[in-house]
Amino acid sequence: MIISINGTLYEEQQAVVSVYDHGFLYGLGLFETFRTYKGRPFLLPQHLHRLEEGCSELGITYEPNIERIQQLISKLLEANNLSDAYIRFSVSAGVDALGLPSGAYQQPNEIIYIKPLPPRDANLYEKGKALQLLKLPRNTPEGLYRFKSFHYMNNILAKRELQNYEWAKGAEGLMLTEDGYLAEGIVSNLFFIKDSIMFTPSLDTGILPGITRAHVLKLAQSNQIHTQDGLYTWENLIDADEVFIVNSIQEIVPITTLYTPSGQNHPIGRSSAGPITRQLIELYNNR
Repeated sequence: MIISINGTLYEEQQAVVSVYDHGFLYGLGLFETFRTYKGRPFLLPQHLHRLEEGCSELGITYEPNIERIQQLISKLLEANNLSDAYIRFSVSAGVDALGLPSGAYQQPNEIIYIKPLPPRDANLYEKGKALQLLKLPRNTPEGLYRFKSFHYMNNILAKRELQNYEWAKGAEGLMLTEDGYLAEGIVSNLFFIKDSIMFTPSLDTGILPGITRAHVLKLAQSNQIHTQDGLYTWENLIDADEVFIVNSIQEIVPITTLYTPSGQNHPIGRSSAGPITRQLIELYNNR
């Protein structure tokens, strides 16, 4: 694949950064994942705004130029012979002396990775997938709120635990907070419907303020679907009429089975996407 580093395109074998980059040494870096539709990156301004705010908080001097980035993504699509793609947009702190930083990072590295999108499985959006409750809790945020940062160990360990549940092939893993409240999936934000109200865990739980999460909340509110965020439990999820997860690549995915770590399963609804989930999927696709 062809990759962009600081605006220059490289073959992936030549796309390298220094071992003194503090993204490598200390995990000081942030990233966004999103996809394109007909060559256009979806919700790009929102992704770049979150990225810029996070960089400012970490002392990384970075001001994204949306027109320049759109042009770079178009060049990457063309160079990789792709009409649409999965994009990972990363900003690493850049090279500095060995040791913890004493000032701002003035020369960060901007890296844009690209890969083909997975084939769209229409059955997934009709029949849904399973959600596996994990024993591993969601760790607390790095700062006052959670960054989409290079610190991904919690998610990696969660993925390894998920692989131990033989009945949960293809499932998403769900983490709770240390206090036992619903948090988020390994690569997704969580929603559930009860009595026609759409619920989602509060950002106070320490979850990532997902761009797709915020977009789905706005879609619901603009279409007279009442929404509420707060502290919820696994029992609330079992009792739900509908459950779904969201992320920028898979969009809105119904959850039709819940699994506990012991393998006990709880079907949701009629084992297919519920009416409000279907409505939101249609609204999302139209958008």
